Amino acid sequence: VQLQASGGGLVQAGGSLRLSCLASARTSSRYAMGWFRQAPGKEREFVAAISWSGSSTINADSVRGRFSISKDNAKNTAYLQIDSLKAEDTAVYYCAASSLLATMKEAPHSWGQGTLVTVSS
Repeated sequence: VQLQASGGGLVQAGGSLRLSCLASARTSSRYAMGWFRQAPGKEREFVAAISWSGSSTINADSVRGRFSISKDNAKNTAYLQIDSLKAEDTAVYYCAASSLLATMKEAPHSWGQGTLVTVSS
């Protein structure tokens, strides 16, 4: 699966952004999609993921209530809605794909190139 993330930018604290991840794969392929982020000087961390059907999602405790993942299979696109942005949300956000939702955190098999989100305080 080839993934292309977009939608990052410079946003003031308290604002919102919606990141997009376009997937290019065989139409018969099924995979979960997710988002990770890497802040300056920190390790990459899991943010959220969604199953192929879209019926199940998981979120990191650190972003629950502010981040929401969704997908549109007709457009082969997953979205990450980020609300109430904080300075500590500044990071490069990567989209990823995995065979199953349960394996997203530990074993994604595909990565996008990342999109930078910068939150100004």
